[in-house]
Amino acid sequence: MDIGVISVRYARALLKSATDARIEDTVYTEMQQLAKSYADVQQLRFTIDNPMLSKDKKEMLLLTAVGKNPSDLTKTFIQLVLKEDRESVMQFIANSYVTLYRQQKNVIRGRLITAAAVSPATEQKMRQMVESKTNGTVEFETEVNPDIIGGFILEYDTYRMDASVKAQLNSILTALKK
Repeated sequence: MDIGVISVRYARALLKSATDARIEDTVYTEMQQLAKSYADVQQLRFTIDNPMLSKDKKEMLLLTAVGKNPSDLTKTFIQLVLKEDRESVMQFIANSYVTLYRQQKNVIRGRLITAAAVSPATEQKMRQMVESKTNGTVEFETEVNPDIIGGFILEYDTYRMDASVKAQLNSILTALKK
């Protein structure tokens, strides 16, 4: 069976259980942390996939990767995944849960890249602008990149607005080359 199909089925079941228990936001945070743990610690996947490691140690590792004080639902879910020998797709389940949650709650990821740090008020204005255009909630991330010289780059959904000085200088250079 396809890994994508399996992970989405498990993620859907987890989202439904979390929604019924009204803790979908908590589980969302936990699955984000688990996905981040997999991304940050490359050895985690190899360790979880190791058939020589006991289920108890795998459970302990996964619960640690989820973060402090995981919910009872997440603990039970991890135990179920281990019981069914599906631990090799746990990373994909976590990512699928995050995706399904965002679709259900209409959450859009946004990113603002600036040459210098912006004030919280400016960040809030950009967030509100994106929320008004998308009619959803925005998870906003700001990044400082001095290489863009000035201006900003705003990304959300499939939209990208590059109002950086670097992009303008590059367009002038391209025009001069022609």
